Amino acid sequence: MTNELQSLRELNQLLNERLSMKAKQLAAWTAVDQHVHPEYRVIGIGSGSTVPYVVERIVSQGAEANKNRVFIPTGFQSKELIVSSGLTLGDVDQYPTIDITLDGADEVDTQLNCIKGGGACHLREKVLAEAATTFILVADYRKNVEYLGTNFKAGVPIEVVPFAYAKVLQNLHQVLNCPKASLRMAVAKAGQVVTDNGNFIIDAPFESERMKEPYTIMAQIKMLTGVVEVGLFCHMARAAYFGNQDGSVTIKWNDGKIQEIPANSS
Repeated sequence: MTNELQSLRELNQLLNERLSMKAKQLAAWTAVDQHVHPEYRVIGIGSGSTVPYVVERIVSQGAEANKNRVFIPTGFQSKELIVSSGLTLGDVDQYPTIDITLDGADEVDTQLNCIKGGGACHLREKVLAEAATTFILVADYRKNVEYLGTNFKAGVPIEVVPFAYAKVLQNLHQVLNCPKASLRMAVAKAGQVVTDNGNFIIDAPFESERMKEPYTIMAQIKMLTGVVEVGLFCHMARAAYFGNQDGSVTIKWNDGKIQEIPANSS
């Protein structure tokens, strides 16, 4: 009976993973179809599990549409996606103004504030988001929440210079009243996570009531000396696209409008 129960759990987990993958694809494809216009020449590509579907859809627009485009990555993953897809790789140093950046998110609230940094790329992601004329989020239904911290319990990702991490941790514990803040440790090796920029990551889980004001938390953390960037993106996205389990897509706009695209229409 125990083995049967375990098998059912594994089957259910596999089904949920497949539904999530399909939902991410739907969100990414719909966002690309609606926002990556023919005249766009500089495109930012974010990081995360939804982004491969973004690149896949852009590639499907054809070689002619992409021949004069330059794609700016937020990290190693997106760089490899751009190169392996035969797209032209660029750098934000060359192109400080970007037509559109598409990126995933760990969680998005009703005001389109989001948590990013689960993959430790949020510094570069925020640079590309701020450089873009249009910033679009793509995710699956699990990331669509009323308040940040609802499903993503790891906390606010904070990139810090290694020299200052102990002091920043102390400040988070004692000054900002975040006692569970901790240095992110690597999974496949001993030691801490190191970002593409050579910095450390602290994960700071705040109480749910405080997460209703993410901009305030972001500002307080950024005031701490040694903090490089905070994984709270506030008042930045134009729209967020969420793929749902039933094949529909929910679009939240920065003016508060919510749009539903039925299954088989996206």
